[in-house]
Amino acid sequence: MFTVKLLFFAGILVIFYSYAGYGILLYFLLRIKWMFSGKSKGFDSSFEPHVTLVIAAYNEEDFIRRKIENSLALEYPKGKLELLFISDGSSDRTAEIISGYASIRHLHVPERNGKVAAMHRAMEHIRTPYVVFSDANTLLNTASIRNIVRHYSDGKVGGVAGEKKIIQSGSGDAAEAGEGLYWRYESFLKKLDSDYYTVVGAAGELFSVKRELYENPGADIILDDFVISLKICKKGYRVAYEPDAYAMETSSSSIAEERKRKIRISAGAFQSMVLLSPLLNIFKYGTLSFQYISHRVLRWTLCPLFLPIVLLTNIILSIYEGGWFYHTVLAGQLLFYLLAFGGKLMQGRKNKISFLQFPYYFFFINYSIYLGFIRYTKGKQSVLWEKAARAGHMDTTVQ
Repeated sequence: MFTVKLLFFAGILVIFYSYAGYGILLYFLLRIKWMFSGKSKGFDSSFEPHVTLVIAAYNEEDFIRRKIENSLALEYPKGKLELLFISDGSSDRTAEIISGYASIRHLHVPERNGKVAAMHRAMEHIRTPYVVFSDANTLLNTASIRNIVRHYSDGKVGGVAGEKKIIQSGSGDAAEAGEGLYWRYESFLKKLDSDYYTVVGAAGELFSVKRELYENPGADIILDDFVISLKICKKGYRVAYEPDAYAMETSSSSIAEERKRKIRISAGAFQSMVLLSPLLNIFKYGTLSFQYISHRVLRWTLCPLFLPIVLLTNIILSIYEGGWFYHTVLAGQLLFYLLAFGGKLMQGRKNKISFLQFPYYFFFINYSIYLGFIRYTKGKQSVLWEKAARAGHMDTTVQ
């Protein structure tokens, strides 16, 4: 029974720490840090270096014109921002549309080798000291480039992670409600991570690197943005977080589309952990390892593993030990999974009960990690991504 209790309490501790405790701990560590060293002194407003914005687009003919117009409207000193679009492998009118804009540098080959290969090929044509990457299906706020590159006035910064914002269409399903809540919480943690030391993994919707620090992550890498940014951290630089530079996109059109995306990301997470295994050495990488393990590794490994273990051990302890504590925790767990099941039943219906979508999405992302692990071990996740259908309409006016 001692082993059962150990697994039960260890599981609760790990799950709580990963999803809430780490953020709470960082909050208090930051207060102590600022007590002794004070907050950062801000930015050098005169720092306006040359920068290239890179957009890899694959079969985006329905959206690419809006992306181009949005990119041309970005506020940055004239002559210091270069736009580079790469449309390798596109079989629709994407390349033709891009070629119609004389002010845009365009790269295209008919072969499709994946986003990572396209990005790396684009990097061979860039000479500016700083590079910003953005997904082709997002819109940026007009001050995003300026707000990103100002961080490089600090020589310790090797990369900058922008913000991802999910546009709510009002459908209320798990794909929209869950993804929106998830990214708001992730943004909060990124702010704490950045203030404490570094962001641990940028999102591909909008992130930037110092060109000289860029390292090709490899042709078969699934989460290229994550690996590229953490390899920069591994070299001793930090990745800053800029909430006032954001990429906007709608949520996945359905939970089925979100499932495809989440499984792919989960398979990429296990691939990345293997590739970045040296970062698990907290004696060598110190603070970076602490943040990487706390924010990423635990959530991808022990948390989904412990969820069924905590439920099973809780049932055993309630039967053989009894007591109000075990009964109360078990009742809470059963209620949570019942609500998650209710959220699943609501999928596809017009009148959804919104609060049911959050427990369902939590269950859904952890279940997707299991499916992603299976796909990774079987080697069936292709680097050629399948574009997920997005929900609703996105306004082109982004301030």
